[in-house]
Amino acid sequence: MAAPKIIVLGSLNGNLEPAFKKLAALHAKNSFALALLTGDVFGPETDDDETRSAAIDALLAGTLTVPLPTYFTVGSRPLPARVVARIEEAAADGGDVCPNLHFLGRRSVTKTSDGLRIVSFGGALMTTADGAGGKEQHLPFHTEEDARSLKGAHGADVLLTSTWPASIWGGGSKVALDAAHREHVAASRCVAELCAALRPRYHLTASPGPFFYEREPFVQAADAANPDVVSVTRFISMAPFGNAAKQKSLYAFALNKSDDVVPAGATASPLLPRDRKRQRGGDDNAPSSYSRFGHHHHHDGHHKRRRQAQPPPGPDQCFFCLSNPRTATHMICSIGEDAYVTTAKGPLPPSSSPDSALGFPGHLIVIPLAHTPTLSTSSEEAARTRREMTRFRESIQASVSARSRRSLGVVTWEVSRARNVHLIWQLVAVPATLIAEGLAEAALRVEADRAGYPAFSKTDLAEEESGDFVRVWLWGDGEDEVLRGTTLVMRLEPEARFDLQFVRRALAKLLGLEERAVWQECQQTEEEETKDAEAFRDGFKEWDFTLE
Repeated sequence: MAAPKIIVLGSLNGNLEPAFKKLAALHAKNSFALALLTGDVFGPETDDDETRSAAIDALLAGTLTVPLPTYFTVGSRPLPARVVARIEEAAADGGDVCPNLHFLGRRSVTKTSDGLRIVSFGGALMTTADGAGGKEQHLPFHTEEDARSLKGAHGADVLLTSTWPASIWGGGSKVALDAAHREHVAASRCVAELCAALRPRYHLTASPGPFFYEREPFVQAADAANPDVVSVTRFISMAPFGNAAKQKSLYAFALNKSDDVVPAGATASPLLPRDRKRQRGGDDNAPSSYSRFGHHHHHDGHHKRRRQAQPPPGPDQCFFCLSNPRTATHMICSIGEDAYVTTAKGPLPPSSSPDSALGFPGHLIVIPLAHTPTLSTSSEEAARTRREMTRFRESIQASVSARSRRSLGVVTWEVSRARNVHLIWQLVAVPATLIAEGLAEAALRVEADRAGYPAFSKTDLAEEESGDFVRVWLWGDGEDEVLRGTTLVMRLEPEARFDLQFVRRALAKLLGLEERAVWQECQQTEEEETKDAEAFRDGFKEWDFTLE
């Protein structure tokens, strides 16, 4: 069975007619299995807006139709009295407001006709001042007992809540949440514990203001009953529908229940119990967006940050180790004796079209076969790996130059840190003039200064030189056929915080691709990734020494 396609909307706030018309248009093109409404569907009970009031009348009368099965729970406001009356009247038939509009209740477990399991937990945590009426299904309150009872649901495909889980933006997330937005977020510990217990594939909610927030996927703690099953949760908070800031209020995805591949960029769960966090120090900026099983967490601000003492994950849990059955092997392009080449997830340059300069993606990764955080050792194995990775880098440079008729050069970078999980080299094709004229170097230096990082030097490192560093190779073969190459090195203190997407961000600004600076925002389907890998393999054949 094909994975059902779901569309999610932010708070409608009573804007029913434009929302359902938009939904109908999208459904006609995409054939969604169902829609999920987050936050407040209806306006406030005292809303005297005639348009919104008329929309409720039309909805209840059946003249405003809902185009596909649509589910919602209570948000931050009570439901309008006439909507509650309709739900109570229709309680025997499931409590629908009208055909296709299903009220899930404040606390419920629902299985759809597509077999999807939706757990709803609406409202905010009830305090004594909220009164006893808070236990009614249509009021925007819940209790800790409600959360404990839902933990018995034993799993969910979708968790739909009105409140954010506490510390969701922590746990090593690189997706910044603006401080002004964070101040308005109502975050709950019991919602976090519920998410940790249910391990949903998606945790959906609504933002309290005109902003959209999507965290990197995170790996949930293992289930004692199924220790070999890896659960990944995606947390998404929708901006209000029709917001003036044009923030994302519609989000579509296909929910594949058989997909157990951990995506690149996933972090450890930020939802561990508070006492466990205190036992396991960490740096919330430490995990690479590629070291997806790193167990780094942050303390409260009153505690000193310190590095995680637990050893990093082994090859069986590393996304870049071929021994890991979850590795995205469809993206692998060439395998040597000590290293291999793969295309990149969410490539910085958009995938090349057949008639472009290259005909294949301009963003590659060279990866050592050995599970190692750095090659800064004097071992023979490290030396062999460095030589083969260098050979791959030079071969890719040659192919890019030749296929683009020397119009493109290559920027390659590595971040070598003892705290890494698995070293990688990333390569991105850029216009050769940007390298020849020093603009690429300038962009890196400006971005380093802006971020408060140490300055780059042009002194290269000895192969076995130890210590933490960032190294960038700038290479271009200009029209005068003179090889142009520059190596930049930035030294890092072992405990210093460093964003592993730093070079990508600098290049995104240089290339005018700032909308692709975060790889999660330009991810591709597996079909697209497979097509890109095949295109690169075909275009790289002449330079691929592993085929000799």
